[in-house]
Amino acid sequence: MTSAASSELTTRLLAGLPESAVVVDPGVTAAYRNDMAGFCAAGQPAVLVFPTDVEQVQHVLRTATELRVPVVPQGARTGLSGGANAVDGCILLSLVKLDRILELDPVDRLAVVEPGVVNAVLSRAVEEHGLYYPPDPSSWESCTIGGNIGTGAGGLCCVKYGVTAEYVLGLDVVLADGRLLRTGRRTAKGVAGYDLTRLFVGSEGTLGVVVGAVLALRPKPAPQLALAAEFPSTEAACAAVNAVVTAGYTPSLMELMDAVSVRAVNRLAKMGLPESTKALLLVAFDGPERQREVGEVAELCRAAGATEAVPAEDAAESELLLAARRLALPALETLGTTMVDDVAVPRSRLAEMLAGVAAIGERFGVAIGVVSHAGDGNTHPIVAFDAKDPEQVARAEESFEAIMALGLELGGTVTGEHGIGVLKKEWLARELGPVGLELQKQMKALFDPLNILNPGKLF
Repeated sequence: MTSAASSELTTRLLAGLPESAVVVDPGVTAAYRNDMAGFCAAGQPAVLVFPTDVEQVQHVLRTATELRVPVVPQGARTGLSGGANAVDGCILLSLVKLDRILELDPVDRLAVVEPGVVNAVLSRAVEEHGLYYPPDPSSWESCTIGGNIGTGAGGLCCVKYGVTAEYVLGLDVVLADGRLLRTGRRTAKGVAGYDLTRLFVGSEGTLGVVVGAVLALRPKPAPQLALAAEFPSTEAACAAVNAVVTAGYTPSLMELMDAVSVRAVNRLAKMGLPESTKALLLVAFDGPERQREVGEVAELCRAAGATEAVPAEDAAESELLLAARRLALPALETLGTTMVDDVAVPRSRLAEMLAGVAAIGERFGVAIGVVSHAGDGNTHPIVAFDAKDPEQVARAEESFEAIMALGLELGGTVTGEHGIGVLKKEWLARELGPVGLELQKQMKALFDPLNILNPGKLF
């Protein structure tokens, strides 16, 4: 974008935004160029804007349409696929200042929020009303509801409670031309027309900009009671997972860590786990029978080959156990630069996935730690490498590609909850096939005919 065009863009934006909401300082805009996906390309934005209400967002989109300028919506930029990365000459549209909880309704069990509300802030607010918002990504203390909706985020409690899409009842969306669209409902049931709400969830800002959401809530459950089971192999741990599911249990959480991630967390948190631990399975229950269920699942783990299966004695001890899982990514980051994958496979193929990832790590000579939402088959292989070594970078990228290929071979998907962004565009095409890809591109063109909304993402 030429300096004259950039100046016109800024002038036009300032006609509907306060001066403090429009930032052109390259030192500041550079800090907002990308999300947490370290190896995804990011362009040079023309301007960064911080609207504080829906009308200001509409003004930004109308201006972008009139001037044919791309717009990249952003939340807290905690994503791991480059979905919030800038493209050259774009408007970075940060929604973090639309951060109000507009309504909490304990009768209809719903919340009405703006997109910049932080997940943990909402969770604590609804808890005061005896309610619960289940989706809890690992970055829940900083990620925003708008970002969660954009990527279709999940979390540790998906095995029992499901992912973000299952809690979004309705949306307010500003379209590319600035029109405001309202989708969905506030009622418990509703099947009128096409389900546009679900279409926007997981669309990564390519169809419209979410400026409000009606979210379903649940009654607040009892505090979780957890157990930690140590296994001599991932195969044995996966056998325990299958045994738990087959026996009819529905834990609130079931997380598995492989040997690489266990060792990394052990070093960081000084957990004192023996080096013989090749897999750690964390299982928790939050129902009225949680004490009994934890004890019975401990027996199933022992029968599957666990060397130790230790139930927590209370909620506080449970939280200490679960803290180890939340430390997995920071712990693996101590091994070098990380490239985080997000492959989900059928639960019955989880053991094959973990064994395959271990073989890929050996083949390419890179450290790969895997943490998994074992209850739903969603794995997060995390490749650690030296970013200053071109040869290691090449091997890391090759291993990343091999992991995604393995996931598809096992009947899985290349992303369970992180999204496609720029990281997995080629793999989305492979997963969808030519007909599916063409239909998705046609939907994109219907909502965004000028291709100004987060261009270069997904396709």
